[in-house]
Amino acid sequence: MRRPIALPLILFTLGALLAGSAELTYGGWIQIPILSIVWWQLSLEQSRSLKQYFFLSLAFGIGYFVVGLWWLYISMHDVGGINALLSCVAVFLLSAYLAIYIAGACASIRIFNNTKFMGLLLASSWVIFEYLRGEIFTGFPWMGLAETQVNGPFAPIAPWLGGFACTFLVVWISWELFQLKKRVVFSSAVIIGALGLVQIAGLASFTQPTGEPLSVRLIQGNFEQSLKFNPQAIGQQIYFYETAIQSTPADLIIIPETAFPWPQNHLPSGLLSRLQEFSNTSSSNILLGLIGEVSEKNGLQYTNRATGLSPNTAQYQYDKIHLVPFGEFIPPGFHWFVKAFNVPLSDFARGSITQTPFNVLRQKQETIRAAITICYEDVFGGELASRIRNNAEPTNLLINLTNLAWFGQSQAPTQQLRLSQLRSLETGLPALRATNTGITSVLGHDGKVLQSLPEFTQATLSTQVQAYSGKTPYVIWGNFPILMISCLMLIWGLVRQRRF
Repeated sequence: MRRPIALPLILFTLGALLAGSAELTYGGWIQIPILSIVWWQLSLEQSRSLKQYFFLSLAFGIGYFVVGLWWLYISMHDVGGINALLSCVAVFLLSAYLAIYIAGACASIRIFNNTKFMGLLLASSWVIFEYLRGEIFTGFPWMGLAETQVNGPFAPIAPWLGGFACTFLVVWISWELFQLKKRVVFSSAVIIGALGLVQIAGLASFTQPTGEPLSVRLIQGNFEQSLKFNPQAIGQQIYFYETAIQSTPADLIIIPETAFPWPQNHLPSGLLSRLQEFSNTSSSNILLGLIGEVSEKNGLQYTNRATGLSPNTAQYQYDKIHLVPFGEFIPPGFHWFVKAFNVPLSDFARGSITQTPFNVLRQKQETIRAAITICYEDVFGGELASRIRNNAEPTNLLINLTNLAWFGQSQAPTQQLRLSQLRSLETGLPALRATNTGITSVLGHDGKVLQSLPEFTQATLSTQVQAYSGKTPYVIWGNFPILMISCLMLIWGLVRQRRF
């Protein structure tokens, strides 16, 4: 009999290893055997009560999220100036909350008593809890298993059924790997069959090149986050980006999220007029990250905005729809906490879900329509697919504006890059990522990184990008098929459990 503290520590360590392995070159492959070891450890404890089993699984989840999200400490303490202890407690509490969803999924091992189809039921349970993690309290689905599959075996299923299908297969096949010793033939057939079918599915192509390649310039300013609160530094940053934009024309020029860290109506006099004139004379389309202003019931509110300037055309505006809890809006019921501890948090207004794509205009060429996301919105594949599906005109390109200077030298930029890769895979569209400190990059329609800039450098990525047209099955169906499959599997499992 193991000591009471030993197993939680083992599971916490396995969770930490699972999170850390995501940063490795073949992380999507490596996570599968790590999960198999987790299932082995948990399966030894099925004599425990469901409550005990839940808390053991919670230890695994906490280890996973503490390692995966530790960089939030940098944004709160190093940049935000929040007390170090309070910042540590906040990271731990968030990790514990997110671990509840993992614990809920793992509890299915105890509930379904290790039946022959346990792998399918566990995978279904994981998908449902992962979906809930992205919905409850506006959702925080960061650090899922799906995005690591851009470096793993199950990425080809993403255009068909999305990231949740990748997650489903990772959990199912990791369970079958754990079961190999007990049932060699069945589990081997499942593993080989799943790997083979997914690779065959990856041969299908749903989107095609459209028009001539775009000339693109992505400007990475590399300004420290602390400078955004310094009026003199703000002026220098605005001057840098204005000069960089006007240095060379291109079909599309993009600067990062809040590259102009000042409300749009209070920017230096004539700035937007000068940039619009440059757009008119050079036939360049320009996308600017700045702070917008909108009138709300409670008065004037700020938005996280992307403003588009196209030749001889009215300004385009996209206001961020999915805001970061506590980072960009304060959830109802928590304003007292913010006031009590004097926490420096923003409270932005949300943009409308019906906002249209940005039209990239070119002489004697078809208009290219780009779906905009700002930073954190890249996490929500279902929302992006829904926007593309419901647009009146086809979408040809994805654009993400990001500022991760908040998180210093951590794995946050590589985590978000993988999320962007997954979004390109799901939609079959190339993506442009304009970031402040990294990772500024160009992604192909298959999610591959075509070009990128080094992190923490001031540079411009100038290149050609081929736009695409068409819709993947995932864009057409969204998450409905994989959620329905998962729900039906769990219902079948519960009925079967009662019967036998």
